[in-house]
Amino acid sequence: MGEGLRFEVAGGVGTVVIDRPAKRNAMSADMWRALPGILDGFAADPAVRVVVLTGAGGNFCAGADISELDDIHRDDDSHLSTVAERALAAFRKPTLAAIEGYCVGGGCQLAAACDLRFAARGARFGITPARLGIVYPAAATARLVRLVGPSAAKYLLYSADLVDAEHALRIGLLDEVVPEGGLHDRVAAFTETLASRSLLTQQASKDIVDAIVAAGPVAERTQRWLAEVAASGEVEEGIAAFLERRAPEFPWTAPLRP
Repeated sequence: MGEGLRFEVAGGVGTVVIDRPAKRNAMSADMWRALPGILDGFAADPAVRVVVLTGAGGNFCAGADISELDDIHRDDDSHLSTVAERALAAFRKPTLAAIEGYCVGGGCQLAAACDLRFAARGARFGITPARLGIVYPAAATARLVRLVGPSAAKYLLYSADLVDAEHALRIGLLDEVVPEGGLHDRVAAFTETLASRSLLTQQASKDIVDAIVAAGPVAERTQRWLAEVAASGEVEEGIAAFLERRAPEFPWTAPLRP
């Protein structure tokens, strides 16, 4: 476990907590380095069906620790934040950022790398390199543009202003805004639903959607997933459970075979 990061598995959900409340959960170099390894552990654990990334003490993450920027912000491809972001974005199982308080800079970078983002109404969002004269990493910029569009991305990057949750929802940075005090229950209910669904369907959907966004080989990936479905027993279990009016027990837990 890296400094300032806690993780646990319960009820099919792997949770990573950014836990450095004295610095509003700013990510140190060691924390950026630790995140990919935690995700590797979750990827290999069949008990983990969904991953939630959240923060302790009423904030999500105030970004990278400014006192360690020389270590964190190297050349573009070796940014520690970029390496961690790519590991999160490439994680095959569903991921969700549960956001309270400040979600700024590197915090937004992590949230954007998740599949989904839920936030409490009082959360605040900002991408702030313009306050420090830093060039935001290219991979993070590209992901932001795909998520919110070029105009909204420029608004956030040019101004470095904080925006509220309703603004973030309107531009597509968030998927859902939850009343204050209700985020934990809403995320727990939603991840319980995700954990009950077919992991094969979810991983196939993630792979194909990402291929569409990247203009990748969609037909080839779809055919590979159809072959996986045929060998998995997922459809048979789904249909049987529907006809028997019971919850399905989907058998597939393995990653896509090469």
